[in-house]
Amino acid sequence: MTTSDIETITGRYVNCKIDGKMHRIYFEEAGRGEPIICLHTAGADTRQWQHILNDSEINGQYRLIAFDMPWHGKSSPPIGWETEEYNLTTSVYIETILAFKEALRLDKPIIAGCSMGGRIALQLALSHSDKFAGFIAIEASDFQPAWYDIDWFHRPDAHGGEMGAALVSANIAPQSPTEHKWLTQWMFMQSGPGVFRGDLTFYTKDDSLLKTITKIDTSNAPVHILVGEYDLTCTPENAKQTANKIKGATLKIMPNIGHFPMSENPDEFRPHFLEALQKMKC
Repeated sequence: MTTSDIETITGRYVNCKIDGKMHRIYFEEAGRGEPIICLHTAGADTRQWQHILNDSEINGQYRLIAFDMPWHGKSSPPIGWETEEYNLTTSVYIETILAFKEALRLDKPIIAGCSMGGRIALQLALSHSDKFAGFIAIEASDFQPAWYDIDWFHRPDAHGGEMGAALVSANIAPQSPTEHKWLTQWMFMQSGPGVFRGDLTFYTKDDSLLKTITKIDTSNAPVHILVGEYDLTCTPENAKQTANKIKGATLKIMPNIGHFPMSENPDEFRPHFLEALQKMKC
């Protein structure tokens, strides 16, 4: 890329009603073809997907769409946010994705989500498989209790963004290029006050999938789980146990990758993502 190259990614806003409130949602897209909704991790935003969206081979076949969840990145919190405490729930998360899908009039897109985005992909596979063409659940398991105190990410005596980046750094593989490692952490340093903690409330406390995950029917839409071998939060063993509970699900362990594959090491992640897209055609 030269200093004058203009990337193919375009960014826009769409207004959606979610949980009774209007939200101004920022999204980026690139390419044409079968749509893929790309979901970011807790406390981050769509920048995690920039390398995939800019990939000419992938966006030459697919319409890649990534959006910032409400309260994240360029998506504003709702009016009156200053009187609220942000805590993400499964029901609101699902409603958000469905509202975005309907606003863009997407017909059975593929869902590709990482971390909490991978968890919600499994929830959607359970409850709304008829609305999607397939599910790529990245760094995903049915439940992952915290091995850390999530309250550290929203305290008056600690910088929540820097605390979040510290946690993230432990989940990035040592092989990841330095520039990608630090830009991945930078996203978390910029997170809004309490947003990472609010996401982790969903991720570390909602265990509803434990009792229902075996009901996922992959004959409706395929489920493929990707996990990095250096992921400390959702370990390969966690992902294996989850995949084994879903009849027909497939699993791939990615060498030299941690919890944030599409941003921490996009070149290593790329072939695994291409393989996952082929699984969606089965």
